[in-house]
Amino acid sequence: MTDDVCVLLPTYDEAATVADVVTDFRDHGFENVLVIDGGSTDDTRERAREAGARVEIQSGTGKGQAIREAVREHVTAEFVLMADADGTYRASDAEAMLEPLREGTAEHVIGDRFADMHEDAMSGLNRVGNTLFNGLFSLIHREDYSDILSGYRAFTVDSFERLRLSADGFGIETELAVECARHGVRTAVVPITYLPRPDGSNTNLHPVRDGGIILMAIYRQAKTSNPLFYFGSAGVVSGLAGAIVAAYVGYDWFVNGIPHNVLAIVAGVGIILGVQLLIFGVLSDLLVTLHSETLDRVEALEREVDGADTSSEVPTEGSTNPTETEERVGPPEQ
Repeated sequence: MTDDVCVLLPTYDEAATVADVVTDFRDHGFENVLVIDGGSTDDTRERAREAGARVEIQSGTGKGQAIREAVREHVTAEFVLMADADGTYRASDAEAMLEPLREGTAEHVIGDRFADMHEDAMSGLNRVGNTLFNGLFSLIHREDYSDILSGYRAFTVDSFERLRLSADGFGIETELAVECARHGVRTAVVPITYLPRPDGSNTNLHPVRDGGIILMAIYRQAKTSNPLFYFGSAGVVSGLAGAIVAAYVGYDWFVNGIPHNVLAIVAGVGIILGVQLLIFGVLSDLLVTLHSETLDRVEALEREVDGADTSSEVPTEGSTNPTETEERVGPPEQ
């Protein structure tokens, strides 16, 4: 059954591949294919419609904005299966992606491209960058999602609405992973096949520029997810820089008798700042931990209250409504 699934394809100048991608999903039984286009200058929209997709033009720019707008304004299905329209993902992996959602074991599913990646599907630079980003994400957020930058996702609309998303560009995949970890969204990783882009299609990804955006997104999100890392890493850098300058000042003073008053001040400021940032990171981490524990208790109480309300509203067999009983019996005779 695929009536409960909307296949979401964000596009921008994907005329060379979009029709084949739409056809692939429709051939696998997915009739509800939504193409959200970011103002393509080629025939992307026309070819998508000809292949049987529903096409909407996003009001803003960027992949992240397109996904948010599509899910909130154009999706009515229970599940969303999101993929790139560049021909690198296979519709044959869709059922495996949706299975954890339908079984109720996950609310968000990430397709792991590294499980079966074709040799020419990713450049060496991109492989190194992906490995770095995944390792950094696991260190900061204490979750191992294997492939946080994967564009092949499946999720429930309800879980998507609980996430606070703001990224407009390619940082949306990173933000989805961070928000899932932060809000405790049950996330599963499913192995998929990752194919090279077909000949004649060009990527919209710029490795250096977009890699920098992704790196900053991971680090910035650590501010509320792992403040000890966020402030502590800056403190370590500041402290080490101050210590190195201090070592140079001390060496030149004791060995050569040359004073460096300004550098000594700089070294002292660097060391003090580093220590302060480390202390601030420890205190912030404590506050975040206490806040998370408080939220868990509040959610547990809300579930208990909801359960009690539900049980009290269900009448037991043979019971009657007191008002109805009074109306049937009537007032006592005078």
